[in-house]
Amino acid sequence: MTLKLSIPLRTGRGLNDRMHFMVRARKVKAERLAVGFVMNTQHKAPAGPVTVNLGRVSPSAKGLDKDNLQGALKAVRDQVAAWLGRDDADESITWNYSQRPGKRGEWAVEIEVMA
Repeated sequence: MTLKLSIPLRTGRGLNDRMHFMVRARKVKAERLAVGFVMNTQHKAPAGPVTVNLGRVSPSAKGLDKDNLQGALKAVRDQVAAWLGRDDADESITWNYSQRPGKRGEWAVEIEVMA
């Protein structure tokens, strides 16, 4: 089973984001709600080991370094793990990260789950 999704979601700059803790909490909650809504209403979580590819699409051609890319997608990772019914540190989940430039004004998160 392979599941591919593209969710229009504007992610931040990961660890380089400087914002008040309450603003950050609201942002994380909104990201998790968006991902959870799409995944919970349209798809059934697979059992067993899975590989999850998380991709960030942003209008910036430069992109983020590896640490900030993982930080920018942390809320998405947490919600995908919750959808799978596991902790995001579970050994049965392999996480891969990527990023690509989008068109002007295009922001998205691409999720691919392979069982």
